[in-house]
Amino acid sequence: MSAEAKKFCSKLSVVVIGRNEGARLERCLESVHAMRRGTWGVEQFDVELIYVDSGSSDGSVALAERLGAKTLALTPVRPTAALGRNAGWRAAMGEMVLFLDGDTVVDKNFAAEAMREFDDAAVACAWGHRREMYPNDSAYNRVLDLDWMYAPGPAAFCGGDALFRRSALVEVDGFDESLIAGEEPEMCRRMIAAGHRIQHVDLAMTQHDLAMKSFGQYWKRAMRAGHAYAEVSARFAASGDAFWSTEARRNRRQVLSLGVLVMAGVAASVWMRSWWPMGVVLAVLDALVLRTAWKARWKSTNAWTLVLYGAHSHLQQVPIWVGQMRYALNNRRGRRMGIVEYKQS
Repeated sequence: MSAEAKKFCSKLSVVVIGRNEGARLERCLESVHAMRRGTWGVEQFDVELIYVDSGSSDGSVALAERLGAKTLALTPVRPTAALGRNAGWRAAMGEMVLFLDGDTVVDKNFAAEAMREFDDAAVACAWGHRREMYPNDSAYNRVLDLDWMYAPGPAAFCGGDALFRRSALVEVDGFDESLIAGEEPEMCRRMIAAGHRIQHVDLAMTQHDLAMKSFGQYWKRAMRAGHAYAEVSARFAASGDAFWSTEARRNRRQVLSLGVLVMAGVAASVWMRSWWPMGVVLAVLDALVLRTAWKARWKSTNAWTLVLYGAHSHLQQVPIWVGQMRYALNNRRGRRMGIVEYKQS
């Protein structure tokens, strides 16, 4: 490891954000204390633990203090993850900052191993594999576990758990605090435009407790993603550096196509007084699900999981589209959407 990278390793700041995470937060903070503080070629480093709370009512701040974290309690009118992360890294003393969500458990080896990536001066961020802690607790957990899977290598963005150079955060002035979702990809885009690289590494990073048990939770989460697609793509539309515009358009086309297909099947069945037109529509939908499942076979060896994932990939397009439409409507009315919470305390 270079002398410059070793200098970074003298102190690592771990910024955990949370809101009413309860026992999940305790588990997260304990995992930080259990991290390895050095590895081959990496000098021993100190860990500074910072917990940023966004208006919890479950005693999270007192819990974090009891577990040795420096705490920052925010009471924003419109809480966002970006507000918490910015408050955390700006209060941090380390030249490396590891962001964690309060519902995750960090792998004890991740930080020490991922620091190797920063030998390359162009790397601003390194992030590894996030997987679900309890994938078999519900069908939602099972399919969304596969959504976390990306191939290692240079990436266009990272998620909420990631290791950053503090100097890169300073350079781009951190996260956009007005975004209720999609703040990590938006910031990564600005980092890439500034000449930095986002690196996805082949390392276990975190386990995530999605705790999703109902369709309502699933709907809210996907709707929030749609809002992020619409808002972030709108930010970059006039910049000459389009981002998420393709995904936003693809979502609108998919929903339109599926809507026309289903309505045509219903209309034909009514007109012909026969179920077979809808049978054809269902066969087409099944074929789309199976095609997606086949393309995702590198993510799992379980056939039923892949079929569920294929269904999810198409079903989620509807709430994603709703999120896009809600953003467009609020934007025209001059309104801003509040935080969308899908998880119970």
